[in-house]
Amino acid sequence: MHSEPPGPAAHLHSEPPGPAAHPHPEAPSPAPHPHREAPSPAAHPHATPTGTAAQAAPSSPAPHAEPSSTASAPQEDASPDAVLIRRTMATVAPVAAKVTSYFYALLFVRHPDLRPLFPAAMDAQRDRLLKALLTAAEHIDNTDVLVPYLKNLGRGHRKYGTRPEHYPAVGECLIGALSRYAESVWDDETEAAWVRAYTTISQVMIDAAAADELRSPAWWYAEVVSHDLRTPDVAVITVRPDQPYPFLAGQYTSLETPWWPRIWRHYSFASAPRSDGLLSFHVKAVPAGWVSNALVHRARPGDVIRLGPPAGSMTVDHTTDSGLLCLGGGTGIAPIKALIEDVAEHGERRPVEVFYGARTDHDLYDIDTMLRLQQTHPWLSVRAIIDQQAHIQLPDAIREYGPWNEYDAYLSGPPGMIRSGVDALRDVGIPSERIRHDSVEELVAAGS
Repeated sequence: MHSEPPGPAAHLHSEPPGPAAHPHPEAPSPAPHPHREAPSPAAHPHATPTGTAAQAAPSSPAPHAEPSSTASAPQEDASPDAVLIRRTMATVAPVAAKVTSYFYALLFVRHPDLRPLFPAAMDAQRDRLLKALLTAAEHIDNTDVLVPYLKNLGRGHRKYGTRPEHYPAVGECLIGALSRYAESVWDDETEAAWVRAYTTISQVMIDAAAADELRSPAWWYAEVVSHDLRTPDVAVITVRPDQPYPFLAGQYTSLETPWWPRIWRHYSFASAPRSDGLLSFHVKAVPAGWVSNALVHRARPGDVIRLGPPAGSMTVDHTTDSGLLCLGGGTGIAPIKALIEDVAEHGERRPVEVFYGARTDHDLYDIDTMLRLQQTHPWLSVRAIIDQQAHIQLPDAIREYGPWNEYDAYLSGPPGMIRSGVDALRDVGIPSERIRHDSVEELVAAGS
């Protein structure tokens, strides 16, 4: 029932502030923010019971990370259902907060048995849930982006205890909320379009969860084995899963601490898969960030956390010899380091160019590791771009160096960096299909 945040441009590594922090704390607002889960329109009370579980939990699939597929289906080619869905969304956009509040009111009054599936504090995830649902519906025609995204969501929902029979309730209540606040454009045809969209979306998610159940647990327990405080607010945390945890360099997972049950956040793996099975994450504590502050300031060796399944497609294509152009900002350097290790382990000598962006020297907490890697691998080049010292910003640095025609691009960092980085990469001629990041949901929602 929870569906993690479709964190559009959001950063996977620095957790959005908790409920108390910001009016729209962890909402995947198209503007800023990893990757990471999303959508699920609504099902009609009489529709086939294949609805999709609404995303309500923190942190998603972010969301994400389909290879820079930030373009939505062209409006001129939109299906009749997509046109009706977008018309609904345009109508409810100015009252999104009311729609969300009404949706939850319906859900918890009509289906009180579902309340325990959600975190006790709902403030931080309300915007995220509605955006998740609506984003999926809006891009119902864009199957290349939507299907992989929904499959990740379906797999990720297992850790919340979501079952297929939970989905119709979510659809019923979302339809109820939309019909109330889009009354001026709502008719039988519009309702039918939402039912069809929701049924399609939910079925993809349910099928993905069912397939995943045959091969993986819903979550993994993992014991903290080391906690390295690199700065007052950044920690490198290493954990040992209770059973093998398969993933690829560049991917991310969702993580829950014992201090905040049912509150999940996304973090990228900071290394390629290791022979000892250990996993590392870079975590930056943010104001009112419940999970990030717990991990940085409370977690100690011996503590046990839970991990959701791996997700994300910001991975290396080892069938080509293209160079890698990597942009990492803040703790977004974590998956970039994993990609470098992955290239090295495959014995490839393809060029890897890393731009490590930071606001101050203080934020370059992992620069020594990156420079050691550069000394070890002659095909690797690392450049630190510090905002307060550089005469150019990170996107301008990309334009100044180059050319990048023969490179695949990878971006990981704060929302603003990802958005400006994508723009800069397109400006220098790198096609969208060769730009990868883990915040596609938010960028898609932003229409960028």
